[in-house]
Amino acid sequence: MIDTQHIISRFIKYVTIDTESNPENPAFPSSENQWELAKVLEKELIEIGMQDVELDQNCYIMATLPSNLTYEVPTIGFIAHMDTSPDFTGKNVNPQIIENYDGKDIILNAAKNIILSPDYFDDLLQYKGQTLITTDGNTLLGADDKAGITEIVSAMEYLIEHPEIKHGKIRICFTPDEEVGKGAHLFDVEKFGATWAYTMDGSQIGELEYENFNAASAIVTIKGKIVHPGYAKGKMINSILIANEYIAAIPSEEVPEKTEGYEGFFHLDDVKGSVEETVLEYIIRDHDLDIFEKRKYLMQKIAFDMNEELGQELISLEIKNQYFNMKKKIVPVMHIVNIVEEVMKEVGIQPLIKPIRGGTDGSQLSYKGLPCPNIFAGGHNFHGRFEYVPVESMLKATEVIVGIATKVAIKYR
Repeated sequence: MIDTQHIISRFIKYVTIDTESNPENPAFPSSENQWELAKVLEKELIEIGMQDVELDQNCYIMATLPSNLTYEVPTIGFIAHMDTSPDFTGKNVNPQIIENYDGKDIILNAAKNIILSPDYFDDLLQYKGQTLITTDGNTLLGADDKAGITEIVSAMEYLIEHPEIKHGKIRICFTPDEEVGKGAHLFDVEKFGATWAYTMDGSQIGELEYENFNAASAIVTIKGKIVHPGYAKGKMINSILIANEYIAAIPSEEVPEKTEGYEGFFHLDDVKGSVEETVLEYIIRDHDLDIFEKRKYLMQKIAFDMNEELGQELISLEIKNQYFNMKKKIVPVMHIVNIVEEVMKEVGIQPLIKPIRGGTDGSQLSYKGLPCPNIFAGGHNFHGRFEYVPVESMLKATEVIVGIATKVAIKYR
């Protein structure tokens, strides 16, 4: 359906533009380099024949593929994000193309002995014989979510080049700052004008998701008192040691590296400490809203109990909700999930319906009135040097987008 080399070239063009977002910057977008990709996409969307192409002051790009039907059907949308994760550098991405993958170790960087091995990443084996795009071991790849962007643009181009394929009005949007939790904050749902949409932001081929974590951040600040250690008895208060006690009070089995599926967790994401002050940065995650609230309460109780034991208010806690489980908003309109499931089966993909152990723009957009399940974009091992994407998965995702457009036209005839 889509020319393989064309989709490879498009993807590589996008990933070689550094768009790493910055969690420390409150501006929109959080990094100026996101504008570079946004302007490339704006130009490309105009060139392929999209209508109403608009890059706004906040770095959101929206565009329209007009309906070619003689009857009305719901307007649907497709969304992907332009930024890459600040967890690992996205500067100077140098993609490597592995044709006809043989199922063995892939040497990403011989000089640094960085190897992408199926012994550790066993998902690789399901792509034996396919074409993989990997990193060179020094950066992330950016398939999260430039694979999604590639697939949406390629699907729109294909529909424009094949007017015999009937579809309703389609809206697309590429957002900034998804990786720092702000991708949907300034998204204008009313202007977008879709009845529902899909984020192309999942991982392996077949993923179809409409459940995600409830999420909160928690900042624990512990105050201490510095005194010369030679004269510290009865005077010094070492905030680092108090922080160790707080960390030890969090359930040790309820962490990301020991949980899966619907199991939630507490994740200690960052520590900055000195005797005088230590700050612990946590994220709290759970699919179940009641358990999510209990997790927040537990962190507050630990702080309260420790302050009582210490005899003074040395520990303070700030918890902020980040997003909620979209399942509540999707279940009443489950037909939008069923459509994707039907299309996947028709194009030879086995749907993998499972909860997201994270969040997407779609979770926030669903609560803003735009129901928005998540579809695979094809990549694996996001946010690090071992990230890769099978080209065949991107081609299939593109086919799924086209299939959804045609399926909606048929169902609402």
